[in-house]
Amino acid sequence: QVQLVESGGGSVQAGGSLRLSCAASGYMLSIYCMAWFRQAPGREREGVASIWPGGDRTYYTDSVKGRFTISLDNTKLYLQMNNLEPEDTAMYYCAAVPRRFGGGCDPRTEAYNTWGQGTQVTVSS
Repeated sequence: QVQLVESGGGSVQAGGSLRLSCAASGYMLSIYCMAWFRQAPGREREGVASIWPGGDRTYYTDSVKGRFTISLDNTKLYLQMNNLEPEDTAMYYCAAVPRRFGGGCDPRTEAYNTWGQGTQVTVSS
């Protein structure tokens, strides 16, 4: 019964904005790392942003710093995406993993193991 469901994707012109949401059920968000990943055709899956339990620390991959903001409330994870670029076009997934002491929530190193179905973001020039 642990589920993540993304929404909010769509098509937008370069420079536009989208807000992705991830509804979480079956999770104790106070102990889980949460993250957004994306994958474009022919490219590796990339950890875009992550947030530590309690929301007091975040991670962003360099290409989205200053444009994307990850946030969390009691039941939902969000990704506010501003000034979108064609290079942001991808399927976006939310993901979760229990945080272990000293392990952090960096999506480059943590083995996120619960995934949503994904929501498509398409940015045109």
